[in-house]
Amino acid sequence: MVVIGKKKYQSGEGAQFITRRAALRKLQLTLNDFRKLCILKGIYPREPRNRKRAQKGEPGIKTLYHKKDIQFLMHEPIIWKLRDYKIFNRKIGRAKAMKDFAKVKRYLSNHPTLKLDHIVKERYPTFIDALRDLDDCLTLCFLFSTFPSLPHIPREQSLLCRRLTIEFLHAVIYAKALRKVFISIKGYYYQAEIKGQTITWIVPHHFCFEPQAKNEVDFKVMSTFVEFYITMLGFVTFRLYHTLNLHYPPKLTSSGNVEKTLVDEEVYVSERISALNVSLVSLDPSISAVEDDEVEIDQFSDEADATKVEAARVEAEKIRKLRNLFKGLKIFINREVPREPLVFILRCFGGEVSWDKLLFVGATFDEDDETITHQIVDRPSMNKQYVSRYYVQPQWIFDSVNMRELLPVEKYLMGAILPPHLSPFTENRQDQTYIPPEERALMDPDYKLDNLEADSDEEVESNDKNEEEETEVQDDLSSGSEMIEEEEKKEEEDDDDDDDDDDDDDNVQMSEEEKTNKKKKQVQLEKKKKMKVQAGQVTKENPWEKTKREKQEYRLREKMIKKKHRKLYKSMMKGREERAKEIWLLRKKRRIHDIKEKEKRKEQRKQLNKKSSVKAQQ
Repeated sequence: MVVIGKKKYQSGEGAQFITRRAALRKLQLTLNDFRKLCILKGIYPREPRNRKRAQKGEPGIKTLYHKKDIQFLMHEPIIWKLRDYKIFNRKIGRAKAMKDFAKVKRYLSNHPTLKLDHIVKERYPTFIDALRDLDDCLTLCFLFSTFPSLPHIPREQSLLCRRLTIEFLHAVIYAKALRKVFISIKGYYYQAEIKGQTITWIVPHHFCFEPQAKNEVDFKVMSTFVEFYITMLGFVTFRLYHTLNLHYPPKLTSSGNVEKTLVDEEVYVSERISALNVSLVSLDPSISAVEDDEVEIDQFSDEADATKVEAARVEAEKIRKLRNLFKGLKIFINREVPREPLVFILRCFGGEVSWDKLLFVGATFDEDDETITHQIVDRPSMNKQYVSRYYVQPQWIFDSVNMRELLPVEKYLMGAILPPHLSPFTENRQDQTYIPPEERALMDPDYKLDNLEADSDEEVESNDKNEEEETEVQDDLSSGSEMIEEEEKKEEEDDDDDDDDDDDDDNVQMSEEEKTNKKKKQVQLEKKKKMKVQAGQVTKENPWEKTKREKQEYRLREKMIKKKHRKLYKSMMKGREERAKEIWLLRKKRRIHDIKEKEKRKEQRKQLNKKSSVKAQQ
């Protein structure tokens, strides 16, 4: 009987993977349509364990997909819509070539539309799943909202991104969900907490757009991602507005204004909403807005979690105070300061904001208002200043939010040299990372830049303490030995007195029993003398021997690592060495920078001294 087995590459990795070319042939799609379909459905190439088996023995490196993913795509209705697009473009091209413009107009009126609602529901079955994957969505939508119309990016898409991002910012303001902010070269970093999920995104700086000289960025692929993200963000904002008891699409509370008669209503509403300085209409006015309610933390009987419960309570209290950080402050923004990020941050934490009416619509009070507490300025000096307010630089707002308290304004006054702006996103990775001295000083208020003296003082104090402990031990030992000697002397005197009395009274010869007793007592005295506690000598441990012993133990532990884990351990140690090298290089750069700064200051002082001496001579 002949047993026929499976052919080669019909099982295992050979049967699990499929090349991109075979996938295109199976789905009968062009490369552009296949790429678009994979982006919308969230399918991406895979890396096999054994590439030779996965490629069925073919040489080279090919793009591989899971076979199940391609079979999953075969039942997607979007494929038929993509084919309709192909037919539509062919019809339009033929009609234009024949110059039949009536037919072109009729075709354009029946343009096929691609709906992605079912894909969003399929990829994110719950609202929490969508919030977890919102980081990239927000970052890309904020980026596209700043773009003009480009060859592969329609103007409607960037306008829709702008509208959705502004609506999302209003939801964050109303929920008071912002937690961290940071300014970098890339843009403004924001982190919000919505429904227990932390969402971090980047908003680019408001610079004029400069088109790419080279075709390094594929805007068509990015536009496909944005096409899906727009639908997803629309779902999320709709759900957020309804959970926050807000009307969607957003409406203004005060619609009766004189300016409304001069412009179109839609333009008026969109401008006021994009100002981020107006309250929106709620669905049910009887339900009050989101206020700083005290968070109730569940109590459990387990005593081991008491510290965690206490830490959670402290964190909740900090967040409650953070929500009303700028409450009661009236802040005016100068013309040179970027308006949108500051308005968003200040309104998230309960502050009142305004700006020049000529700059943008939505200003609530003028610059000459005497009740203004702070004015945000980014220039060295101003001609007209009010005594009743502080003139601070924009960094004061960002640093106050990250420190969760209103910082003193002395370091941030107009024209002052600002302290370093530190990132709040580095808390969880302090191990094996370079921490600048300024950040270390913020983390530890007792820390100073010249900590070497403090360390030496601590060493001296510890040595003094050790010497005192040694002297105390020696004193105890010496006092114990003196006590024993006194007891021995007393016993000897008692024995001598007994002997004298016996000789004087009876003058009787000592019996054998008395002799034996006397010998026993002498033996006991000798034993007691040997049992004396003598002061011991403190032996100091040799640090060189200690380090040598520790290294030997470490090598032995390394040899005990299993064979399958050795490569992982080596890669971990290599990464640790690289990180240590980076820290060393950064410290070296900082030292060089500090030395240069000191030299500059010395030169400035010398020049000042020369000028002062010349003036004195004159």
